[in-house]
Amino acid sequence: MDRREIAALLAYIGRLDQRTIRTDPGEARDQLAQWHALLGDVPIVTPHGWDARVAARQHIRTSPYQILPADVARPWESYRRDRLARHTDPTPSVDPDDQAAWSAELLDTRHAVATGAAQPAQARAITSGRQDIDPKLASRLREVGSCIPPAARAALAPWRPARAAREVALTQGLPDALSVRCPWCLAQPGESCRRRQVHPDGGARRTTQRATAHPGRLDLAIAQRAEQDQQPATA
Repeated sequence: MDRREIAALLAYIGRLDQRTIRTDPGEARDQLAQWHALLGDVPIVTPHGWDARVAARQHIRTSPYQILPADVARPWESYRRDRLARHTDPTPSVDPDDQAAWSAELLDTRHAVATGAAQPAQARAITSGRQDIDPKLASRLREVGSCIPPAARAALAPWRPARAAREVALTQGLPDALSVRCPWCLAQPGESCRRRQVHPDGGARRTTQRATAHPGRLDLAIAQRAEQDQQPATA
């Protein structure tokens, strides 16, 4: 609050509790300077739920003691703590490799929430759509083509051989073999095929994940795609 807002707040409080009224010009000036020094960083009102007049009126209603600047500052600090406690940092829209810009956007968002300029961002439930994605983040995602940068994807390929082989097949125009159930190892759609390791006595000892799908599974995916391509022509 600036000095004019402090003066307006004191005038409002004086109408509710005449004990705060100072008739001497010097005392009124000192009172204004004191309240401004203690409440200069407290807004008189915010777009989302804070009003210093409401805090002052609540104190006058419930306390027999004359109001002090601390009786307005304490509710304001509680208001800030409550909003930050309900806030979940959304993903910044800037380049994550730019640490300074990333941190600055996080701090700006938290400051806006704490001061009542923006509503707390709460964690959303998992949904099937992406309608609420930040427009800036969506444009950057379209620019890079994936949430995983190409360099990071290439670095991860040795540790994700099945995923890497699947991505190569898709870039070559082949159907996604993992979209169907494997008729050989019975892997469900979305699961990688597995190779069975046989014990010397003939029994299955364990299974390991294959980097590529079984040939029969790929043939099944190709046949399924061909059938889907024929349906519009038949219709």
